[in-house]
Amino acid sequence: MSTPQSRVQAQVCPVVHGSPIDSDDPGVPLHLPEFAADPHRAYHEMRRRYGSLAPVELSPGVPATLVIGYNTAVRILNDPEHFPADPRSWQKNIPADCPILPLLEWRPMASRSTGADFARYRQAITASINEVDLYALHGIVEQIAVPLINNFCQDGSADLIVQYVFPLVFEVVNSLLGCTPEIGQQVAAGTAALLEGVDAEKGNQLLGEALMKLVTLKRAEPRSDITSVLLQHPSELDDVEASHHVSQVYGTGIEFQLNLIVNTLLLILTDERFGDSVMGGNLSTRDALDDVLFNDPPLANLLITYPRQPILIDGVWLPAHQPVVISMAACNNDPAIRAEEQTGNRSHLAWGLGPHACPAQSLSYLIAQDAIDQLLDALPEMRLDLPNGAPTWRPGPFHRALTALPVVFPPSFPMNASGESATGTDLAS
Repeated sequence: MSTPQSRVQAQVCPVVHGSPIDSDDPGVPLHLPEFAADPHRAYHEMRRRYGSLAPVELSPGVPATLVIGYNTAVRILNDPEHFPADPRSWQKNIPADCPILPLLEWRPMASRSTGADFARYRQAITASINEVDLYALHGIVEQIAVPLINNFCQDGSADLIVQYVFPLVFEVVNSLLGCTPEIGQQVAAGTAALLEGVDAEKGNQLLGEALMKLVTLKRAEPRSDITSVLLQHPSELDDVEASHHVSQVYGTGIEFQLNLIVNTLLLILTDERFGDSVMGGNLSTRDALDDVLFNDPPLANLLITYPRQPILIDGVWLPAHQPVVISMAACNNDPAIRAEEQTGNRSHLAWGLGPHACPAQSLSYLIAQDAIDQLLDALPEMRLDLPNGAPTWRPGPFHRALTALPVVFPPSFPMNASGESATGTDLAS
């Protein structure tokens, strides 16, 4: 814990490396493969060493404070006055070629704004999401899922990420936004470059151009989709503001939804508590989804805030204008609040909390549950086929994402439009 003298010094001159601890220790690098391979071990060690606030590195040379205490996270998320989400003061000192800058830099949208701007943006994006017809969305997911399953169900094997989950999620989000296939392909290329940090600047440009095309199209030809409702909202978003909110639906929608579905499938296929129970009807897919949202949230470390001034939290000073990152994964597993039995418990932070909480929870649950149920109904004998016997995870400070999800199963006949097998049997019989 910092001494009174060091706290006074920190208040005058914030800790240089964004660490909440008065220490020369380097921040824990969240961007390395070693962290991605076993983040829970890293959270445990950080909690033992630092308590509720740990010094981390989001990218080489980009320090931050990681919040790993549940109660501390709740306090911060409910206090946007002292912990605003606006990164503009921080990003002034970040090199233009920093791979995570395009993902974190300020944009005119709710998740990067405060005050009146936040209220205006939040009203528009929430209204547009609330207009989605959930009943119709069931049909949309099925219409997309069945042809995708039919493309590989006779093969006896598949990589579920490449062949099923990513194309399904991408097409569902395109449908919700009213995006054409041509614009959608450009969005996919730009988003992939941003998320992977490979040629992020080009990815940012591709994405921006594609989203402006979509907004221009919907301004001229509005339909009953999220983009059109955004443009027609009384908040009167201009084209640039609307394009950035559409970008957020793509970015968080696809990455969050993809990882939620894939991580839940991994759980169902590896954990005896869920494998037999979900397919046998004792536990629902929703229970499996909630287990993942607690233990391996799709976006594990996000909800970033930037204190307006040095502020004392849990006995240590957080420096001004430096990232304070909520670790949903670590906070959900904080021993101070963790119950032994989690089934049915939905008090996790995977959706965020406070004014910036995700407004699309119902959509996300529905899409994930329908996507998983469609697959399990079609291929109930599916099992994992991991080459090295264990899953591998994509490096990155923010997500909890598998590199692949290979499975094998008895080959089966394609389903018809109603989702039923054409013969009611598999090809091996």
